[in-house]
Formats: sequence, C-alpha cells, structure tokens
Amino acid sequence: MSRIAARRHSSTVPLLAAASLIALTGCTVQPSPEIRPETFEDPDLGTVSVYEVSSGASLTPTPDATAQSVWDLFVDVVTATEIDEMVVEYDTGDAPDSETLAYVTPVGDDNSTWAFAANLAFANDEDLLRATIVHEYGHLISLSSDELEDGATTCETLDLSEGCAHEDAAIYAFHLDFWNSYGDDAPDADNDDPDLAYDFFLAHEDAFVSDYAATNVTEDFAESFTTFVLEDEPAGASPVADKLAFFWEREGEPERRDRIRSALGMD
Repeated sequence: MSRIAARRHSSTVPLLAAASLIALTGCTVQPSPEIRPETFEDPDLGTVSVYEVSSGASLTPTPDATAQSVWDLFVDVVTATEIDEMVVEYDTGDAPDSETLAYVTPVGDDNSTWAFAANLAFANDEDLLRATIVHEYGHLISLSSDELEDGATTCETLDLSEGCAHEDAAIYAFHLDFWNSYGDDAPDADNDDPDLAYDFFLAHEDAFVSDYAATNVTEDFAESFTTFVLEDEPAGASPVADKLAFFWEREGEPERRDRIRSALGMD
C-alpha cells in the first residue's frame, strides 16, 4: 500500500514507564513489566514505535509526553469521532535528517482504515506541526473509503493507488477543475519523484501554494486544503485563489475550517 506523506519544503523516542516498589500492607510488590510499543524499521523514520488506536482515540500502550502531544493535536484537528471511524494505528519515529514530516497509509487490504505516522524530531515546531497534521487530514478526507472504491476493475474517473474516485468525490472534482487540463504534461496521480514535481512547479508556479503541491493531484489537494484552513480567504483573482475557492465553495468545508481553527485556538 502507498503512503501519502507531508515533507519539508526547499533515535526513536522510547516509551519509559517509571518502575518503583510499592509497599502494601507490609509486603513488597514487584512492579509490572514495562509495556513497550512494538517497533519496525521504516526507510523514512528509522525505528518506529506502533500504538493501537482504540475507542475515543485512546492509545495502547501509553506513549511518552512528546508522542502524546502530537497525537493530541491530531485528535484536535481530525476529531475523536472521525479517528474512531478510520484511524487504527499511530506510528512515531525520530528522524531529524529525514525529509518526511508525517504520513498516512492504508492498513489492510483496502482504504477503510488508516495509520498516521509522525516524525517526532519536529514536534517542537508548532507552526510546522500544525500545518503537517492539517495536510494529513486533507489526505484522509479525500482518500477515505467514502470517496474511493478500492479494487475497481475499471476506473472512468480518477485512478489512484488507493482506489478509483467516485463521481462525486472531492478529489475527482479537484482533478477536473485543476489537473485535467494539463493532460500528459502533468505528473501522474501517484508520482513521488521530487525532481519531476519541481520542474512542473517551475512551469506553473502561479498555480500552486507550494512546490510540494506540484507532486501530484493528491498532494495539491492536501496542500491547498492546508492553506485554506490556516490562511485568510484570498482577495483578488489568481490560479491559487481559484484552488482555495474550491474549498470555500464546497458544501461543509467552511464549517470544517471553522471547527479546526477553533480547535487550534486560531479564532
């Protein structure tokens, strides 16, 4: 399965539990074994700790303070209700030399459940972390099983590695409005070549909110969504303003923006 990442433009944090002896009715009780998360090696984030997401967006085992603070911000942006519906795993690494800030990736055989992974090396950069989490939320709302059909034998809309876009999917509407006219000149929908993306950005610089947005239509959607949420509504006409108007004019998105900004203490 693919991963949809947020990257920077132009040692795992361990789970430590305090162990102590407890005196109880004159007897010494040995501490319970420390519960540590499972780990795996990730090419972008190094050694990654894995936490299971349970009802109410709770985590098992309990993460350390840094991992918990990033998760709490993710819950604020996405909401516990939406997390319960589609996020089943939280992964954390600590890779200060990596370009990857975070990513979401489907879990299992379809895109109905997801993992959210965060690079804790950047947890102290509040503005960057905030933008990164909103970006990943943009992926979740545009690539969920409500928006795409996984395993379709043919696709007459927009064919992504995560599935075929439904005719009323936001990502398909975004593609028709802003990417369809590029034809074969644009990076394909699953492109992850940064050099190709940057060349495309330079050729259409006034149409993208960032160079990373030119990677493919899904990254453009997520980057534009992030700008829509975190910045003021643009005044005047421009290709970028048109992309932001896509969200301002789409049913439910201004309300979603207000909710996120309120949760982030921005309004």
